Formats: sequence, structure tokens, C-alpha cells
Amino acid sequence: MIRTTNIETPLGEMAAAATKEGICLLEFTSRPALESEFNKLALTFNKTVKPGTNRHLRALKKQLREYFRGKRKEFTLNLITSGTDFQTEVWENLKKIPYGETISYLELARMMNNPAAFRAVAGANGSNRIAIVIPCHRVIGSDGDLVGYAGGLEKKRWLIDHERKYSGKPVDGTLF
Repeated sequence: MIRTTNIETPLGEMAAAATKEGICLLEFTSRPALESEFNKLALTFNKTVKPGTNRHLRALKKQLREYFRGKRKEFTLNLITSGTDFQTEVWENLKKIPYGETISYLELARMMNNPAAFRAVAGANGSNRIAIVIPCHRVIGSDGDLVGYAGGLEKKRWLIDHERKYSGKPVDGTLF
């Protein structure tokens, strides 16, 4: 069984899903492809998707509240991701980007010792189903521009500014 719930955040409502093993989805409910994400989860895990809660969703709600209050800089949740080996490697490297900092897709590809794969890194970044917790919002264009966030660029800017505010870094509109 995959349990789903909605969580109110300062950026709007988010949908969360978890199996008994861990969190498998956290997306903004405004995302157009959300329904297809639930269908993909059902197929991937061969489980029924139903509203409800479990210990992982309760922990997620608590940690998100702490994050949005500026009290949490790192999540300690069981995450269940499904993707290719390359996608999984990208998602693991996203978690290494320090709170309050941004890097480019090229820098992320370099972290993986594969600088030529920056476009594939961008694609894998966009396939992340666990927003905020796997911090894909911390990746920006090489020119410093905000690019590619499924929740919308205004949410990406808000998240970057929020983290900078609570990390002690200047919130001055620059991303590098």
C-alpha cells in the first residue's frame, strides 16, 4: 500500500506519498503531472495508492514544519526512490549540496566526475519525485539564472532565499 496525504506549506499545498519502507513522493499539488506520478508509483511499486498516513508521512510533516521555520537544514527520512542508476547517483549528489548554497548543472556533473553529462544531470534532476528533501532547487544554470523547477521558478527562488536567510548567507538576489 502507498499512503498519500497533503501537506500545507508556505509555498502552497504539497502531496506526499510513502510506502511502509519510506517516502516515495513529495510534489506541489499545482504540478500538472501529479496524477500521472501517482500512477507511476503504483506501477513501480506494484501497490495500491490510497489516502492515509504512516510513520514516514508523520515524520515528513514534522521535518517540513521545522525546515520552513528555519530550524532544520538536513532531513533524516527514509527515502524510497526509483530510477536508473544514473538518476539515483544524481539524487544522491543533490543531497550533498550544502543548505543555503547553489551550484550549476555543470558543477553537479563535475561532482560526479562526468562533466560532459550536464544535460543528462539536468534531466535526472527534473525526474526527482521528492522535492525539497532531495534539494533539486539548489541547482541553477551555469550563467546563474534560475532554470528548470517543476514547482515553478518563483518557488525555487523562495526556497533558495529561505535557505540563505537561515544559513547566514546574504539574500541579495545573486545565486552564486
